[in-house]
Amino acid sequence: MTRAKGRRRRPFLTLLLILALIPIGGVVLHRFAPPLFTILMVKQAVAGHGMDYRWRSLDRISPRLVEAVIAAEDARFCRHHGFDVEAIQKALEANERAEQRGSGKVRGGSTISQQTAKNVFLWPGRDWVRKGLETGYTGLIELAWGKRRIMEMYLNVAEWAPGVYGAEAASRHWFNKSADELTAREAARLAAILPSPRRYKAADSGPYVRRRASRIQAAMGTVREQGLDACVDR
Repeated sequence: MTRAKGRRRRPFLTLLLILALIPIGGVVLHRFAPPLFTILMVKQAVAGHGMDYRWRSLDRISPRLVEAVIAAEDARFCRHHGFDVEAIQKALEANERAEQRGSGKVRGGSTISQQTAKNVFLWPGRDWVRKGLETGYTGLIELAWGKRRIMEMYLNVAEWAPGVYGAEAASRHWFNKSADELTAREAARLAAILPSPRRYKAADSGPYVRRRASRIQAAMGTVREQGLDACVDR
């Protein structure tokens, strides 16, 4: 009887092992190799937006863009281990106030590490299954990749315009230059549109993007002065 139970359990345990190894294998693979595509890229391509995706090593991307995205998206990128509890708490409080006012505007508290995990391995959306997987992948990439690789991956797979992915494609699309030639102003403009890259333009920008980019460019000085980008180790 015991042996029979053991035989019945083996396929289940094997399946659990396989399910556990799949994400680990993907993380290890992408520690060294860039992704060929992501789920979002495929989804947008099917929707008719095409796919302009050009991988560049971090050494070939302007350090101004690193400063800009840290200033705009995750000032404590070098200090946390994937999750910024303070930012999450602030986001929850802001969303509660927005709900009370009936504005319906949702503020996120995701770190660059969380966004990278989602962009590389998962699908767009806010469902709890995806959020749970995002948490697991975030922990894995923090352990296996380190901050420099996370930043490199983030800058290469982020969407910067409909069908445009990565800093190189974005620089060519918006400013007709390579990513290593971006100025501080241009980097700030790119970071300014990251929350809504299908809605806003980095070039010929409207008042909202110009104001946001000005704030980001000012904050980039703080990033440099306080070494908030030191973990990227350029």
